[in-house]
Amino acid sequence: MGWFDISAAQQLEFGRLADKYRFDYCWFPHDTFMRNTWVLTSALAPLTSNIKIGTVGSSPYTFDPSEFATYLATLDEISRGRAVLGIGLHTTDMIGWVGIEAKNPIVRTRETVHLIRETLRTFPKGRAKPFDGEEFHWSEQAYLRFKPFRQNPPIYVAAFGKEYLELSGEIGDGSLPMITPPESSSYMVNSILEGAKKVHRDPKDIDIAGFAWISISKEDPRKAIDMLKPVIAYFGPYLEEEALSTVGLSVSDFKEIRREIDRGRYDVAKELVTDQMLQLGITGSVSECTERIAIVEKMGVTQISLGGPLGPDIPSALKTIGEEIIPAFKT
Repeated sequence: MGWFDISAAQQLEFGRLADKYRFDYCWFPHDTFMRNTWVLTSALAPLTSNIKIGTVGSSPYTFDPSEFATYLATLDEISRGRAVLGIGLHTTDMIGWVGIEAKNPIVRTRETVHLIRETLRTFPKGRAKPFDGEEFHWSEQAYLRFKPFRQNPPIYVAAFGKEYLELSGEIGDGSLPMITPPESSSYMVNSILEGAKKVHRDPKDIDIAGFAWISISKEDPRKAIDMLKPVIAYFGPYLEEEALSTVGLSVSDFKEIRREIDRGRYDVAKELVTDQMLQLGITGSVSECTERIAIVEKMGVTQISLGGPLGPDIPSALKTIGEEIIPAFKT
């Protein structure tokens, strides 16, 4: 499957290079049956010195708030205050693979974020205030047994769909929408800010970290485009109708691709990716990629998270992004 076969050691090296090239954040997507991001983030922390390190989409259905709280506090200690946490869902389909039904993701995410914050912020206490919610029921013994490095490390909410996106604007220090395609940013941003307005939050207090696929190569642009195809084939069928419609696509356009993915025929699925579907990511020359990112910025995204495949030569792609694209957005 190409890009998906990148080893854990390689991912850590790429994270180290991102730190070297002055990327602000290194996010690891916590996708079902992919490499465990909690292990990767913990391993990357001592290899870096400035970059913030976090997970995207760690599910509130496969992890308990107590696990989130102790993971976040431990990573923050190891990294000396550079940990960030992204929890939530970009689709309910993948956790369905293991027989988990996401019946109430809005309430479950809300309660999870509340309990993580309470666990970290109320240290030290000999006992906790019992919590009796819809999804979680904690006793007075549910409290942290060690002092956190910080009591309020940032918690981002990964979300999809209008209601969930609004929740991220309501309760998150940041929001982690997928801006695939980048032109869907306005829809994502508007929903997030609507949530913020409901609770009278200043929009400036919310970091909207839009996740976009990028594939760039100064030496071989055609190969960079080809590298984007398997990513679009694998994840495209799970994207929202509203997002796809911004580039004239629909969920129904991915039916045949999804059928091949479900059969494990990834190479066949890749060949079904059309030129129109390539608009879901960012690719082309340095100037073309920079212009597309600038559009995203104008739509209100305050942090763009550039994810795989990155390019046919990832170290070279990171260098190009770090030296030629990032400076265009630094003030």
